[in-house]
Amino acid sequence: METQGLIPSAADPMALFESWFNDAKESEPNDPDAMSLATATPDGVPSVRMILLKRLGPDGFCFYTNKESRKGEQIAANAHAALCFHWKSLRRQVRVEGTLFEVTPEQADAYFASRSRESRVAAWASDQSREMDDRQAFLDRVAEADARFEGQEVGRPPHWSGFRLEPAMIEFWLNQPHRMHDRVVYRRKGDGWATARLFP
Repeated sequence: METQGLIPSAADPMALFESWFNDAKESEPNDPDAMSLATATPDGVPSVRMILLKRLGPDGFCFYTNKESRKGEQIAANAHAALCFHWKSLRRQVRVEGTLFEVTPEQADAYFASRSRESRVAAWASDQSREMDDRQAFLDRVAEADARFEGQEVGRPPHWSGFRLEPAMIEFWLNQPHRMHDRVVYRRKGDGWATARLFP
């Protein structure tokens, strides 16, 4: 299929993103909330991985992680980050750049409580991003944590939280025939946004 039309004009890029995201939920066969997260060390060495968007609002894009993981350590040292959504079924892409802020303890608690018990136990057992001797070492730690919490609520570990990316730039990309793609960028300007179309 070939995408028709152009990216619509919008005063608020977050509203446009939400519209595209809703379209992706209808058409994308797997994980429409998947996004790449790029972070960097203080001296600019980049790192990227796929994660899941867990909350979307006017204030930005939220995800959750172990703060002692590699990405958590990079975020602590350099709060500037970038996201990229690619919905192949729609031939659309959105890039976001901005600053990361830790969510409130109440928000982190609420999301952690919504996870399966198995996922909550695993969060206690995993030294995310660290090397381990073998897979069984992790499974043994999961079993130990499961026994420790038997018969009681599995609360959030102190090293586990979430982050909100507050966007300073959002770029929408829409496939067009012959690589004549449509690109629209929004850049934060005071309390609003400045927008421009880009050459493909």
